[in-house]
Amino acid sequence: MTLLVGKKAPFFKSVAVFSGNFEDVSLEDYKGQYLILFFYPLDFTFVCPTELHAFQERLEDFNRLGATILACSVDSQFSHKAWLDTPREKGGIKGIEYGILADIGGKVAKDYGVFNEENNIAYRGLFLIDRDSIIRHQSINDLPLGRNIAETLRMLEALQHVELNGEVCPANWTTEGKAIKATLESVGEYLQQSGS
Repeated sequence: MTLLVGKKAPFFKSVAVFSGNFEDVSLEDYKGQYLILFFYPLDFTFVCPTELHAFQERLEDFNRLGATILACSVDSQFSHKAWLDTPREKGGIKGIEYGILADIGGKVAKDYGVFNEENNIAYRGLFLIDRDSIIRHQSINDLPLGRNIAETLRMLEALQHVELNGEVCPANWTTEGKAIKATLESVGEYLQQSGS
């Protein structure tokens, strides 16, 4: 696994499918906005459609925070389109509105350190990329382990809180909770109040 947190996001350029339409996209297209780039193993599989639908269900929340969702697998844009044309009740992802990047050969997955050489597919990697194209969060799940989309949203909210307020976000922080200043006094006060 490659540790990319704090580094410039690796450049990518490929074809993505948006609601059945093909578009050329690159990392540069997302400069100035937050990007959630997530990898999944393959189209027409089992855990994957549950994740893609789960991201779709929270798409408005991500959009409200100025973030774009972009999925990626080693399948072609034609496979993505066929899957997008397949109804939910048949294991399809019809209704997904965000882009799905084609990564035949796995170049993008390799650049992001999530390529499974044994199976020639991507692990369930996820990258939170900030407005300056810096990776601020990454997570990688093994193939059978689905992600928690609420946690991805929480990480985006935490990043935005840090950027806006200059505070740091403690364990289990949410927008309703308290953040702390990067001082021993502030940490001590937080720990005393929280009972942690």
